[in-house]
Amino acid sequence: MACQTVVLGAGMVGVSIAWHLQQRGHQVTLVDRRQPGRETSFGNAGIIQREAVRPYPFPRDMKTILSVLPNNRVDIRYRPAGMINAASPLLSYWHNSSSRLYKKIVPEYASLIQLCLKTHAPMIEAAKADHLVRREGWLEIYRTPSKLSQRVKEAEEARDLYGVQFSVLDRDTLVEKEPDISSDIIGAIHWLDPWTVADPGGLVAAYAEAFTQLGGRILQTDIQGLKQQGERWQVDTAAECLEADNVAVALGPWAGSWMKGLGYHFPTFVKRGYHMHYATQAPAKLHYWLMDAEVGYLLAPMNAGVRLTTGAELDRLESPADEQQLGAAEKVARSVFPLGERRDASAWKGARPCLPDMKPVIGPAPKHRGLWLAFGHGHQGFTLGPATGQLLADMIEGKPTEIDMTPFRADRF
Repeated sequence: MACQTVVLGAGMVGVSIAWHLQQRGHQVTLVDRRQPGRETSFGNAGIIQREAVRPYPFPRDMKTILSVLPNNRVDIRYRPAGMINAASPLLSYWHNSSSRLYKKIVPEYASLIQLCLKTHAPMIEAAKADHLVRREGWLEIYRTPSKLSQRVKEAEEARDLYGVQFSVLDRDTLVEKEPDISSDIIGAIHWLDPWTVADPGGLVAAYAEAFTQLGGRILQTDIQGLKQQGERWQVDTAAECLEADNVAVALGPWAGSWMKGLGYHFPTFVKRGYHMHYATQAPAKLHYWLMDAEVGYLLAPMNAGVRLTTGAELDRLESPADEQQLGAAEKVARSVFPLGERRDASAWKGARPCLPDMKPVIGPAPKHRGLWLAFGHGHQGFTLGPATGQLLADMIEGKPTEIDMTPFRADRF
């Protein structure tokens, strides 16, 4: 009889785990209250970020910290209640961002990122989703020569250590690629490795469809409870009771609260984010994904229009939306590229699931046999879902993994 597994959470990470296990002959049920790819995976920037070998550290220099305090920056906003609520993990995040600790974290994190393209590729092929994917990289744009020069040095280091490919664009070369960009932009880094996706939620849905074609089952319902019974697991949902040999928890920003019921207290917190779609002012056209690195927002030419995604908002997961950060980003973006009218009635809001050492948990739960964890991917769940799926499937089957999984163990906290 095939091994029975229930995967909780149908974002990019959960769908990827389900696909890998089903492909290997497991009998898999994927459970989520919403359709696959409709939560955090739906609203991101749509980049499979092979260049992102360094996670986002907490600011440590006093100049940056003081600039954040007025709470009017585009790249980061906060609410006092949210900061108080997450005070302990944020303090740990700050601690782990010290140069000594961060230097150790980067190669561990990079080992995951280096798997992203090779693990997305077979899933894209299986899902017949190539029409959603472009393999032309993306542009990180700059106004200030000194800041561009500093970033080039970082890119050169990433190239030497981790094989990241890029080219540096001066103003003339940049305009050849983006004729409608503002004259304030003096140059860019063209990250060559990453793939971009014109409909991120659509790609997750395509992966989920490929999973069902392999024989997998998707159950759209509320998850009500999870308990171990002997050597097996019982998952209670609003629709039915499921029994399984293994359960994989891939619940993104909700994973931390869910795990408390089983006696685990992970130091999870969230970085919230927003997006809005826009028309363009004819005849302008956006050709590439553009990251305004000095301000902290991104423009992406997606199927639904030009998507503007914001930086991070530090607040509680359940707090109501606050579109001021989006409005500030839009004001700057309109000065960089001729955006037209808004296409959405209101901003989309989501939350990036974070852990204070900037690395996800991937592997077995320390106290329960047959319980597997995959959450805390921060900004890169969309990028790292397929790699996580492959690695966790190997671990469940007791096979060697392509990279050392010790840095991602759940019992490190």
